[in-house]
Amino acid sequence: EVQLVESGGGLVQYGGSLRLSCAASGFTFDDYAIGWFRQAPGKEREGVSCSSYSDRSTYYADSVKDRFTISSDHAKNTVYLEMNNLKPEDTAVYYCAADSRHYVAWYCEGYAYWGQGTQVTVSS
Repeated sequence: EVQLVESGGGLVQYGGSLRLSCAASGFTFDDYAIGWFRQAPGKEREGVSCSSYSDRSTYYADSVKDRFTISSDHAKNTVYLEMNNLKPEDTAVYYCAADSRHYVAWYCEGYAYWGQGTQVTVSS
């Protein structure tokens, strides 16, 4: 059974930093595409950053380029999202997702498995 558990969310001031973690289990980590998504109140869920280890592809939404970095520790089956220079518009519930189809990482959409989410709130 695929399981994804996010952690690391919280309240941070404008310009601050947070690192989100996603502990994955139930699948071969190297074979899956992993992604981070977010959903703000009243808005649709959007892809923030996605990557595929098998083809080394990485996607970032324009709104987070040069501020957010996705990385992974394969020994720990954990994916991270380092978020710097946070803005109030980054406030959302952040979700980790996984999918066996590597190409879902190309456009950061269509993922099959989802975590429960972690809240990130950026105060102004």
